[in-house]
Amino acid sequence: PAPAQVGALSTTRAGGCSAAPYDSMNVGSRVEDDPACVARNRAHLLAACAGAESLQWVHQVHGVRCIEAGPAETGEPQADASYTRRVGVGCVVCTADCLPVLFCDRAGTWVAAAHAGWRGLCDGVLERTLDCFDGDPADVLAWLGPCIGPRSFEVGAEVRAEFLTADPAAEACFRPAEGAQKWLGDLPAIARQRLHGRGVTDISGGDWCTVEDSSRFFSFRRDEVTGRMASVIWLKPAPA
Repeated sequence: PAPAQVGALSTTRAGGCSAAPYDSMNVGSRVEDDPACVARNRAHLLAACAGAESLQWVHQVHGVRCIEAGPAETGEPQADASYTRRVGVGCVVCTADCLPVLFCDRAGTWVAAAHAGWRGLCDGVLERTLDCFDGDPADVLAWLGPCIGPRSFEVGAEVRAEFLTADPAAEACFRPAEGAQKWLGDLPAIARQRLHGRGVTDISGGDWCTVEDSSRFFSFRRDEVTGRMASVIWLKPAPA
């Protein structure tokens, strides 16, 4: 439900040129895929982002750093989120089970993308991304992309404990798994809690499980050696 001047999309694993096990629309540059195929897939992605002139790729490290996206540059700065008010610059995050979150405001004056794996989500990457903007949180729109779902995200007690230490309300987002003192966590539910805690209430998405849908999505938990999908958001030029 973004304003008309905001463009956004999330890729699937289909439509690219990479060979198995990265078949076929892999855009991840650190998974040992053929660099030429990755470059072609990224070019195909940019061409699909109508009105975008460049994409801000980042070297994701499961942290909380959010950078300002700019025109295309050499290399990928280390960060797990980016934001921009520049028209034509796309904010990108790559995932294959982690949760991608796209942001914009109702007026369509800024956009952001965050990579929320469990570590980044627990440590506050969504909050750090929101800190990059002033204004009323009620004016923020957030979209949760495909990630490992609540039937597949099995973790140990130590991971659950870290979330509960950060926010005791996260207890509602975990349920016991069968045997071995494991837990099943709900990343989209935790993300909604964190966003609600900052006053963001207009939240959509979060309904796709990367593990369960092997035909559409890459999944590291399911396959280990696999590609990466991209979630992108950008500001479009004003109509001529």
